[in-house]
Amino acid sequence: MKKVIFTEKAPAAIGPYSQAIEANGMIFMSGQIPVVPSTGAFIEGGIKEQTTQVFENIKNVLSEAGLTTDNVVKTTVFLADMSLFAEMNEVYAQYFDGAFPARSAVAVKALPKGALVEIECIAVR
Repeated sequence: MKKVIFTEKAPAAIGPYSQAIEANGMIFMSGQIPVVPSTGAFIEGGIKEQTTQVFENIKNVLSEAGLTTDNVVKTTVFLADMSLFAEMNEVYAQYFDGAFPARSAVAVKALPKGALVEIECIAVR
């Protein structure tokens, strides 16, 4: 069985996908971009501000599932340019306490709506 996880405290899906799906105690979260849910617009600022907003969206989806970033076991970070990695990483580290999840980070040609960063994650109960 799979269960759809949805919260209005994170951006709604802009296509045929869910914010997250739970299956067998695992939560598979779709990539989050730096959209402010209350406005539908990007957060103002650069990579640090965008990464912060992405993590606030992630935290809100996890909260809807009754979880926190402590439950995250794997992330994938998509960057518009690898030159943004150090600043993204500085913010990223603030959202985990001690045991960091496994992670992949890649630069891509383009991200939805021109975002600088998109992050997806897998969490477990």
